[in-house]
Amino acid sequence: MSSLSRELVFLILQFLDEEKFKETVHKLEQESGFYFNMKYFEDEVINGNWDEVERYLGGFTKVDDNRYSMKIFFEIRKQKYLEALDKHDRSKAVEILVKDLKVFASFNEELFKEITQLLTLENFRENEQLSKYGDTKSARAIMLVELKKLIEANPLFRDKLQFPNLKSSRLRTLINQSLNWQHQLCKNPRPNPDIKTLFVDHSCGQPNGARAPSPANNPLLGSIPKPGGFPQLGAHGPFQPAPTPVAPLAGWMSNPPAVTHPAVSGGAIGFGTPTNPAAMLKHPRTPSAANPSMDYPSGDSDHVSKRPRPVGLSEEVNLPVNMMPVTYPQSHSYPQDDFHKAVARTLSQGSAPMSMDFHPVQQTLLLVGTNVGDIGLWDVGTKERLVVRNFKVWELGKCSMALQAALVKDPTVSVNRIIWSPDGTLFGVAYSRHIVQIYSYHGGDDIRQHLEIDAHVGGVNDIAFAHPNKQLCIITCGDDKTIKVWEATSGTKQFTFEGHEAPVYSVCPHYKENIQFIFSTALDGKIKAWLYDNLGSRVDYDAPGHWCTTMAYSADGSRLFSCGTSKDGESHLVEWNESEGAVKRTYQGFRKRSMGVVQFDTTRNRFLAAGDEFVIKIWDMDNTSLLTTIEADGGLPASPRIRFNKEGTLLAVSTVDNGIKVLANADGVRLLRTLENRSFDASRSASETVTKPLINPLTAAAAAAAAAAAATSSGTAAPSSITAMNGDNRSMVDVKPRIADESMDKSKVWKLMEITDTAQCRSLKLGDSIRTAKISRLIYTNSGVAILALASNAVHLLWKWPRNERNSTGKATASVSPQLWQPPSGILMTNDTIDNSPDEAVHCFALSKNDSYVMSASGGKISLFNMMTFKTMTTFMPPPPAATFLAFHPQDNNIIAIGMDDSTIQIYNVRIDEVKSKLRGHSKKITGLAFSNVLNVLVSSGADAQICVWNTDGWERQRSRFLQIPSGRPTSNILDTRVQFHQDQQHCLVVHETQIAIYDASKLEPVKQWPPRETSAPPITHATFSCDSQLIYASFLDATVCIFSASSLRLQCRILPASYLPQNIRYFIR
Repeated sequence: MSSLSRELVFLILQFLDEEKFKETVHKLEQESGFYFNMKYFEDEVINGNWDEVERYLGGFTKVDDNRYSMKIFFEIRKQKYLEALDKHDRSKAVEILVKDLKVFASFNEELFKEITQLLTLENFRENEQLSKYGDTKSARAIMLVELKKLIEANPLFRDKLQFPNLKSSRLRTLINQSLNWQHQLCKNPRPNPDIKTLFVDHSCGQPNGARAPSPANNPLLGSIPKPGGFPQLGAHGPFQPAPTPVAPLAGWMSNPPAVTHPAVSGGAIGFGTPTNPAAMLKHPRTPSAANPSMDYPSGDSDHVSKRPRPVGLSEEVNLPVNMMPVTYPQSHSYPQDDFHKAVARTLSQGSAPMSMDFHPVQQTLLLVGTNVGDIGLWDVGTKERLVVRNFKVWELGKCSMALQAALVKDPTVSVNRIIWSPDGTLFGVAYSRHIVQIYSYHGGDDIRQHLEIDAHVGGVNDIAFAHPNKQLCIITCGDDKTIKVWEATSGTKQFTFEGHEAPVYSVCPHYKENIQFIFSTALDGKIKAWLYDNLGSRVDYDAPGHWCTTMAYSADGSRLFSCGTSKDGESHLVEWNESEGAVKRTYQGFRKRSMGVVQFDTTRNRFLAAGDEFVIKIWDMDNTSLLTTIEADGGLPASPRIRFNKEGTLLAVSTVDNGIKVLANADGVRLLRTLENRSFDASRSASETVTKPLINPLTAAAAAAAAAAAATSSGTAAPSSITAMNGDNRSMVDVKPRIADESMDKSKVWKLMEITDTAQCRSLKLGDSIRTAKISRLIYTNSGVAILALASNAVHLLWKWPRNERNSTGKATASVSPQLWQPPSGILMTNDTIDNSPDEAVHCFALSKNDSYVMSASGGKISLFNMMTFKTMTTFMPPPPAATFLAFHPQDNNIIAIGMDDSTIQIYNVRIDEVKSKLRGHSKKITGLAFSNVLNVLVSSGADAQICVWNTDGWERQRSRFLQIPSGRPTSNILDTRVQFHQDQQHCLVVHETQIAIYDASKLEPVKQWPPRETSAPPITHATFSCDSQLIYASFLDATVCIFSASSLRLQCRILPASYLPQNIRYFIR
């Protein structure tokens, strides 16, 4: 429906309201789905007209559209059920239970059983969660508050809660203007025309030569009535765009400020009365494995179109909303491979380690800060110390007199905390005297001074990085009882938080539901929480131990833990209930008197570890009893410092002899062995070391080799953000490794690794009970938990890795087989095709940033699918021309670039169903598209072997060039060329069957190029960056997979097809 037609509906709604057609008004609201009348909805809820409430809601959303919608319908049906029980109408209650509430059983069977058990109670208020249930009127009012917040936050109601600001009787005015215009066109207009019908155009019958009076003083429809306009349907008037704010930190917040996006309770469904609307705001990011049907992408913006009309995609803020309470497995039988029993490395630091941190991407890089102010950088894989720096004030003259005086009085300085930034390009050091130093990291042994900040009076006790307002910041706390926030580029101070009455010991920045906040702990045991404003703390709670306490979230951000030691040596490790600001569970196993402040860490959303009693103690997060202890062959201090790497495969532990032991589980041992196999000749010096990326070469096979998901023996195939050349800009960690020139470094002796046998790798074949066609496209989802494929019969297939004991993260791995997944409806995502011959079509698709949508085409119309329900949201752009490549704009999901087989690129706005621009410059079909959000350009490639760069502001072509095809190389008639941006968003990978090249996109000049040396070498069929852009994986027509260093395009590893493909499969990859 066009925008004018939509506006006409609003005019009709206003007219019907003015004419008092009340039932018709609400029927049109519901059928059109354009305006949700909140006042009418409130009245129906308060009056208990449940059938009408659900019917009216049905015009805007369905139960399974998204999690907000499901929660809305659940609350309504729960209230209806409780009212039947309150009236002792058992038969009615059973009917509601079976007809209305049973639909939720598939998502939370335990909750459904508990609701069913209410039938056995004489008074359901005997249930503890319902003990505060009042009378029917008050219960409906409380529920209505919750429903309004859910509706306001539900993306499906966006732009539907505000009626347009119209003048009274706008439709009558337009008709009057039209009739005046018609009258002025009469050949013989009468001075006082008699208008008797609107069904035909007006025309004066008898000529008298007089002109019609002006509409200003003689309206043809008589005087226009002036009743109250449609927006003022009730006392509430039009719905206000600024809803009442909800406490952003749930029960932790005591005086929340106004926020633009309400943090509503879209979380766990339960049947307790929501006396505190903010108390249901705990939303784990990762759904429970017990609820497999709910654990695919958050459907915050999901919308299934009721009719073929333009559908807008809301911004995917990836709110961590979860419908059901998360349950965790209680089994405590763990494979020994899970535990870090093996001492894989012993490193001699030279002074006592005080703080350690592994690089977030290159996970064998370990930072160490010591008790004498030294910092060290180790490559655990090669056992080499890449960097050592002694403490030194960079610019003493710029420091405060207090710091200069303190250093003169006592020059000894200790590192209190050392930590990497989230992308690993910076790291920060907090010292025991006033200052923090920020270094930039450029790979290998290259660290450079970035910022020195005289941050606090006294010691700086902790440092952290955060991204408030999408800007990297540094957070510090110190002995001066303050927390400060600094801009990470310039060091400008942005906030100072005051309110603690003792030195601040630690900070823990986090975000939830698009709200950024900071927890802080002080030496008096107080915990406070702060938003990035100047309104003071929102929390004032006591930490167990009342002294040195640190806080940390689980890897998925869903669970909050703290560990503290009192002045008497009593240690407390607890999990917090964020909704209530109370301790949820306390872990047992500490000695009565710890001999130091206990440090702790979390790993893999599963385990907690703490250093105590000369050992490392391990707990299952879901059981308070001590699970196991690790002695690490002895030599540990009473309270050793500990730190896991991001994947949980390595654990660094401090030792009494001023060293570090690196413990590894089975995956970590395999990782280190692989790095040893790839290492340089032992004769090279430390200064010549090049940092190794974490990604094992074998992980390429899953992305490059069609249906074979081959991975390393470590089993970790897909990190949290995956890169693939599918036209989709991925939500990757913003790592910016250098594109360096290594070609002239002759001192490095590379060993080419060849994988020739099945014993050298671990591979999986993806099971498929649906398709009979070949795979045309294959990618990892952005979250790294699934593989999406598009078959040549236009059907999409989705394999998801289960979350279980063997795979606690739920990420892609070769240790556990993924399962072919479908929604409960059993429908398939099937593209539109032409002439029933999809095998001959060009297949393409692109995933949106948080995996909620997939845009796809197979020669016919382009389809937009909801990835959680598999429903088709809309189709558009019927051929010809047909789409050959798709890419989402990185800043706006509603803007997509569509490459066509007629060589054009169409920039299309999904929300308004309009082509914004058509780009011409290629001479053959488009085969690749990639956006850069740093350069603000779109790079395109075509079958004409040409690359073009387009400015995304005005869509003008900035530059173009043709690839240089090596002489003597046979090529196909259609030269498919693909493009993909490096994570620095400035360099671009260009792939052609004759070559792989890295281009500087700003100049469109090649930086590196790799053509196969032999003219008889098989053509290159595909290539892609690893998730950290350190490696390039390439597949060839004979099914060989090669791994290259992205910085030099040096071949590092070759995987032969016999190592991962069964003998009965043809060695052929497209």
